[in-house]
Amino acid sequence: MQKQNTFSILFWLQTSRAINNEALIYARITVNGKRLNISLKRKVSVSLWDSSKKRVRGNSIQARQINQSIDQTHTKLFQIYQDLKFKGELITAHLIKSHYTGETNESKSLQELLKYHAKKIENTLAKGSIENFGVTENYINRFLLKSRRTTDIYLNQLDYKFLCDFESYLYDYWPKGHPRTMSQNTVMKHIQRFRKIITLAYHIEWIEKDPFVKWKQVYEKKEREFLSENELSNLETLSFKIERLERVRDLFVFSCYTGISYVDIMQLTDSNLVKGMDGSTWIVTHRQKTKSKVKIPLLQQAENLIKKYENHPLTTSAQTLFPIITNQKLNAYLKELADICGIKKNLTFHMARHTFATTVTLSNGMPIETVSKLLGHTKIATTQIYARVLEDKLSQDMNNLRQQLEGKSKNNDSASKLG
Repeated sequence: MQKQNTFSILFWLQTSRAINNEALIYARITVNGKRLNISLKRKVSVSLWDSSKKRVRGNSIQARQINQSIDQTHTKLFQIYQDLKFKGELITAHLIKSHYTGETNESKSLQELLKYHAKKIENTLAKGSIENFGVTENYINRFLLKSRRTTDIYLNQLDYKFLCDFESYLYDYWPKGHPRTMSQNTVMKHIQRFRKIITLAYHIEWIEKDPFVKWKQVYEKKEREFLSENELSNLETLSFKIERLERVRDLFVFSCYTGISYVDIMQLTDSNLVKGMDGSTWIVTHRQKTKSKVKIPLLQQAENLIKKYENHPLTTSAQTLFPIITNQKLNAYLKELADICGIKKNLTFHMARHTFATTVTLSNGMPIETVSKLLGHTKIATTQIYARVLEDKLSQDMNNLRQQLEGKSKNNDSASKLG
């Protein structure tokens, strides 16, 4: 049985705070004995207020305007109460006031959502992910200024057309210092982040409908570049006269044999080295990106590189396994390495992780489930992007199939001759 609410509206004058014999008019709403005051932001002379009728005395223009405002406020408050009652909501004085003042979820704006989302992720996501969301937010704000001539909109104004217009804006935008406009996948990444922000608003019930319901993201399939076995070998064995290039090469090769990302390698210390149950040396760490724990048994190539730098002045002072270097410098020096080694690919440090997944592990028969665990992926679908069939493996498998079919054919010929 639905609970019956007691509800009343009373108008009164706050004479205790009167200035020059003028005081503010308030509406007092009471629900089930709990009351709350709302200022009408109208002042009236104390001598003109009729405390029994709760109205302004007289027939002056000011009196008629104030009394009309009181009547309109009464009608609006009563209508809000009736609407909430019809919806079957738990009615409180605070809820009625919030609807009257426009402070309900229906009036939440996009900027309020962006601030709430930024606060929510500041201690839960990695620094890089937070920065990426910041870039997307900047594009949203630029889009609002250019296309809507405003800095903010209500969330209930977000619709499918808004998403289409935002997508078109991103396709046409030419980032400063870039050789061309955004690629298909870059645009989709920004849309994906925006979608996560809007989904948050839907889950916390700041919007009633998700504008992304019918939205479909389309990514261009791109092959993840990696070093072949021959390219990796050439890089490993190359001698350098410049020490900084040798250090960068060693960091890259270490990642090729462990799959550990740049940011995680920079944080490795002696405490991350443990003896595994098999007696070999393991690295135990947490991925900064996903916070997932990673346990990696070291291959000999990786272990040799750790020993190479264990007494190096740069690692001794920083108390890390490898010399510290910024990601920007690291990738810049890798371009030099590529030129020296004759590697025509766009050599970036993240390519080392791709090389570990493809050339070092999967192409040598390691199960994808194990590779996924070593990479610290939270979903095996993420690892499956590396599970490509290499040309030499394809050739080997076809040769095996060819030999089996030829063998069957010979057996069939022998059997027919005997018959």
